[in-house]
Amino acid sequence: MAENLDFELIKKYVFSKLEKELPPNLYYHGIHHTRDDVLPAFERLAEMDGVKGDDLLVGKTAVLYHDIGYVEQYIKNEPIGVRIANETLPTFGYSPNQINKIGQIIMATQLQMVDGKLVQVPDKSDLLQLIMCDADLDALGREDFFITGENLRRELSANGMHKSLRAWYETQLAFQESHKYFTNAAKKLRNAQKKMNTAEIRDLLRIA
Repeated sequence: MAENLDFELIKKYVFSKLEKELPPNLYYHGIHHTRDDVLPAFERLAEMDGVKGDDLLVGKTAVLYHDIGYVEQYIKNEPIGVRIANETLPTFGYSPNQINKIGQIIMATQLQMVDGKLVQVPDKSDLLQLIMCDADLDALGREDFFITGENLRRELSANGMHKSLRAWYETQLAFQESHKYFTNAAKKLRNAQKKMNTAEIRDLLRIA
């Protein structure tokens, strides 16, 4: 099935839609997040975990659509992304089964409150969901963590959720401490830097 679908065509369609329709104040969740951040991260992790063929196509397509819901609203955009995928992917030749899987992968990225912690709750038996979640939060364990974090703080402020710098660092620290990468590939690539980023937040909070 994968060989009959043109991923480059669907990528061109989604990127065009994101470029034209995403609000300009998405300093974190703009097209760059999907195109330059999550898609390369997903491809890297998928290769390390041996994901190929139809599974790779389905996973990469889910990446394209995982934040497309922002074209309509900011909060709870994941179900909108699933709806847009359901509406458009049949025209590109995707099967109902593929589209259903893509929807499940998109929904796995949604943050949920569990035991007082904000976390993603993917199906632990679904490797594509696990890779998607790790790719989506790849920046937590990268050297540009503080740059992407400030972009997110600016974005939240622009959407009515302003936080002081200290309150933001406190929020980031709690999130970093509650977050764990799911795949061994992501742990291998990102855990060391993530630990350093977390330690630096603690230092900043002590200084402030």
